[in-house]
Amino acid sequence: MPGEKNAKDDVKRGLFQEGDMALLIDRKERRNLITLRRGDTFHSHTGMLPHDALIDQPQGAWVRTSGGQRLLAVKPTLADFVLEMPRRTQVVYPKDLGAILLLGDVFPGARVLEAGLGSGALTIALLRGVGAAGEVISYEVRAEQVEQGMANVKRFFPKADNLTVKVGDIYQGIEERDLDRIVLDVPEPWHVVPWAASALVPGGILLSFLPTTLQLHHLAEAFMEDGRFHMVETVEVLLRPWHVSQRSVRPDHRMVAHTGFITTARLCLPHRPSEPAEIQLQEEET
Repeated sequence: MPGEKNAKDDVKRGLFQEGDMALLIDRKERRNLITLRRGDTFHSHTGMLPHDALIDQPQGAWVRTSGGQRLLAVKPTLADFVLEMPRRTQVVYPKDLGAILLLGDVFPGARVLEAGLGSGALTIALLRGVGAAGEVISYEVRAEQVEQGMANVKRFFPKADNLTVKVGDIYQGIEERDLDRIVLDVPEPWHVVPWAASALVPGGILLSFLPTTLQLHHLAEAFMEDGRFHMVETVEVLLRPWHVSQRSVRPDHRMVAHTGFITTARLCLPHRPSEPAEIQLQEEET
């Protein structure tokens, strides 16, 4: 019966299934990310753990290796996956991914263009943000980087049907039109500003992630010279974790401080101060 089928599905939602990722955490907080396959075995210095010992077990289960080491098994969050996934390039940290989605106003159903793909962390966050009804187009200038980036994306989203990857230089132009958002993780985003103004819908948002103040200054100059981007804002996100135990409450000895600056700008009608005030007002009302 339909009701019985739904009830079974609800039970399975809390259980590990073949093909799921599992994050294994030992007593020293060391982490290992695996994909569960029947018949496979996880090997570590603490011993072996058959994947079958986790399949059909509840998430958050405690298991023991052949060496007697106890491990906590949970499904990884997006933040866990980003920090543990294979990568050749520096990834956008989870603390910045959350801010990018919010400050860039990435919404379900949006058409978003990003550059570049890199190891895929930002791509995965954007795919989650736009949902099944949205679309993500990713430009990557390094053909050799696409394979690993897509491997990470498909590990998190096995069916990323709404993702299109293009090997190309976004500095040379943007083919797409009617984009809601453009998200840039490239070293010289000022080259993209003129192309972005033609590719975005009116009111669309261009977001750039940059590590240095000199790059930030170049981008601000490009916005002023172009004249079509306004409401330009820049923030920096710092994350300070705390250690809380029975005997002490204190900041952790290490924190993820500066990683980059997030700049957002909105595509608006160009401002022409020389025109009569009533024409400017009419344009703004339109």
